[in-house]
Amino acid sequence: MFTKIYEKIKQFIKENYKELIVLLVVVLLFTIRLPYSIYTPGGAVNLNDRIAVEDGYEAEGSFNMAYVSMVRGSIPFLLISYVIPDWDIVPAEEITAEGENMDEMLEREKLYMQESMDAAIINAYKASGRDIKITGTINEISYIAKEADTDLKIGDIITEVNDEEISSLDDLKAIVSKLNGGEEVTLKVLREDKERECKAITYDTSDGVKIGVSLLTTYEYVTEPEVTITSKASEAGSSGGLMMSLTIYNQLVPEDITGGKKIVGTGTIDINGNVGEIGGVKYKLIGAVKNDADIFMCPEENYAEARKVAEEKDYDITIISVSTFEEAIKKLEELNSSN
Repeated sequence: MFTKIYEKIKQFIKENYKELIVLLVVVLLFTIRLPYSIYTPGGAVNLNDRIAVEDGYEAEGSFNMAYVSMVRGSIPFLLISYVIPDWDIVPAEEITAEGENMDEMLEREKLYMQESMDAAIINAYKASGRDIKITGTINEISYIAKEADTDLKIGDIITEVNDEEISSLDDLKAIVSKLNGGEEVTLKVLREDKERECKAITYDTSDGVKIGVSLLTTYEYVTEPEVTITSKASEAGSSGGLMMSLTIYNQLVPEDITGGKKIVGTGTIDINGNVGEIGGVKYKLIGAVKNDADIFMCPEENYAEARKVAEEKDYDITIISVSTFEEAIKKLEELNSSN
């Protein structure tokens, strides 16, 4: 029986070997990853469909989160990028941290997205005067330097360092700074909901003694009313923070700050309401225009580039730049009052 099957397979290969070789080559072309990515114009996600505040106020317009589409650098896509306008090749080292691969970068970006969600909720509730109580902090490892000698992993939640509880990166720095280079540090972490003990060796740098990890702090909190944010597994990054905070705020207050407009925007936000610079503003603006946005909102640091792209492409869109959450609300209110 096996002999007959073998003979049939052998005969099939003989009769179709040319087609099989072509198929194999095509598969390899698309699966072999080169150290590049390709940025392409993205789109906009209507956050009214993603964020729900219990008994929240409805809006006539919408807040939309701009995003960049990124394609892994396989040979066919790299060739296509030379033909299609606004498809730009970006070396991997420009979007990854030193000593980090693309998969680790994507894992880190997912952590940043959770951080931005927490900051968005905290800012929106505080600005609207609604109840929010922060009950705890979660300190996750977001980056491990190539010089680090440790068995820690990205995503580990650090709870203790040398038997001392920590609640922030400053706590970790304070403990490590008292040590000498070459000393072993014991860390208790949560990894996939299981407690583990990990080790790290300190080393000297020009900025003092370090163990070579960065922490990202997210929060545990209780809100009144409740708020729910949904996201897709493929989504990552912190650049949606500003627009999420505005969406939540708008559902918490009677005044509709959208003014009936379709507002597409981007920008990070921290727990103190500071709006930070983002990458890929060109692709986000192009995506906003393709999605018929009335207003494009971006961080102050990205305004010049966004304005330049709009002028080069002759876009008819209002561009607003902001540096804080409070300023974003104020500028939208002023825009609405002038219309």
